[in-house]
Amino acid sequence: MSLSLFFCYSVTMVTITQSQIDSFKTFIEAHDSLLIAGHKEPDGDCVSCCLGMSYIAEYYNKPYQLLNAGPFKRIEVSKFAPYFKSEVPFMTQSEREKCGLIIVDCSEISRIGEIDGDLKGLDTFIVDHHKTADINGDNRIIDPSSPAASLLVQQLYEGIAGPLDSEKAKTLFFGLSTDTGYFRYLNEKDAEVFKAAARLVEAGTSPREVYQEMTGGKQWNTRKLLGVLLSRAERHCDGKLVVTYETQDDTKRYGQDGRDSDALYTLMLATEGVEAVLFVRQETEHNCTLGLRSKDRVDVSLVASKFGGGGHKNASGASTEGQIATLLPAIIKEFSHII
Repeated sequence: MSLSLFFCYSVTMVTITQSQIDSFKTFIEAHDSLLIAGHKEPDGDCVSCCLGMSYIAEYYNKPYQLLNAGPFKRIEVSKFAPYFKSEVPFMTQSEREKCGLIIVDCSEISRIGEIDGDLKGLDTFIVDHHKTADINGDNRIIDPSSPAASLLVQQLYEGIAGPLDSEKAKTLFFGLSTDTGYFRYLNEKDAEVFKAAARLVEAGTSPREVYQEMTGGKQWNTRKLLGVLLSRAERHCDGKLVVTYETQDDTKRYGQDGRDSDALYTLMLATEGVEAVLFVRQETEHNCTLGLRSKDRVDVSLVASKFGGGGHKNASGASTEGQIATLLPAIIKEFSHII
């Protein structure tokens, strides 16, 4: 479940320190090759982070491989799928010992999904911005104050290699735009984010082109499915929570490609009195994915964590065992404690 959009940050972004940059440089320089991986079902921020890390690897002339289990469901990221592989390249034991793993936009190997090959035991560095990250150690930059992981990667690149060229800047602007709802959900404390975005525009990025890539080209079936989900929506918790769901029959009828759940969240959170949205999809007979979004004060990560998930205060997700009929009452009950 993508965690894009609706990040309403209440803390000022913390700029990456020189010490963090030096730590990352030390990690890169210590390895002969690199594997760069992001979470399954990647969104724009995940893809941008991975590509941004590849730019750093190229700066150091380090061989690398981009890894992602996919699927690349979102229209705006589908074109990037050929850059990634879902299997770890063969390496001798000596090569494994000299290979570093960089994980971006998530903090656990389990969130990477089904990658063919063994990633365990590799020297690992994590760059993430999710609140529920629970990773210790020196090889990490985890900053929940950053509205996008790609913003962390941008700062690393600038601190190591200097200004970005137009192609690289566009890639990172795409990631930053994705995870901020095209900057709609930033607030008065986020001046540093806009300054970072301005550097990318100065490098040659066209904000208009990026916006068109993010929002255009939606498939007709996604519009029909959106209508079904809207017609099925109900309000709970004194009208503050909107709940809707997608069945397996819906998936068979409308397909899985080009999903646009972000439009659903946008419409529902723009409704008077609504503070949070819950979307449940029946993936298999015994498993569901959850999408949780909110405005301002409601921390949906608290609910997601109860069902094995996590994320941000205002955007979280989970994959959990169960069926819609039994999960909905349990999730709504958890919402009733915080809304």
